[in-house]
Amino acid sequence: MGFIDAALSYPTGLLSALLAVVLVYWLLALVGLADFETDGLEWQADVDAGELSGAAALLVGLGLGGVPFSIAASLVVLLAWTFCCLAAMWVLPTEPGLLMQIGAGTGVLLLALAWGVLLTSRLIRPLRPLFKTHQAQLNADLVGQPCTVLTGSVDEKLGQAEIKQAGASLNVRVWAASPNDFKRGSTARIAEYDAARGRYRIEPV
Repeated sequence: MGFIDAALSYPTGLLSALLAVVLVYWLLALVGLADFETDGLEWQADVDAGELSGAAALLVGLGLGGVPFSIAASLVVLLAWTFCCLAAMWVLPTEPGLLMQIGAGTGVLLLALAWGVLLTSRLIRPLRPLFKTHQAQLNADLVGQPCTVLTGSVDEKLGQAEIKQAGASLNVRVWAASPNDFKRGSTARIAEYDAARGRYRIEPV
């Protein structure tokens, strides 16, 4: 069987229609008419499948979470279509009779989808960190954390300190009631956040 015949015949024809939809979707995304990151169907790898419903919960359970739905679905369709098309070219023509070919085609379709899901779950693993949502840290979240004074002194008007964070450090404005013993290199504790002036009050550890 030739490539065109295999792509249009059962069962590959069903996946060919889905693949055409996928191609149109990515063409729209390419010109800016669709956004693959905000299609409303993405989920994160650390979401509990019990908190989802329908197809989303099913696909998360299959290991397809952590990336936008459009990426996972596109990979599944592409991989399943490739498997199904090759089987239609080399395996299905050997089956005698129409009923045998339909039965074998259905089996090939199910096997192609299972293979597509399995391989996709492995391919998207290194992509998950790229789509992980990081919640912005609030100013109040820094209260209670230790910091290191960067300025020569700290008073009611002037002060700067560094707060160690995972992978980075934050330089923030600080103040403290005078008199105090703060100097460059002193360790202090963030006591409260002054939202009106955008600075933190520090106190001795």
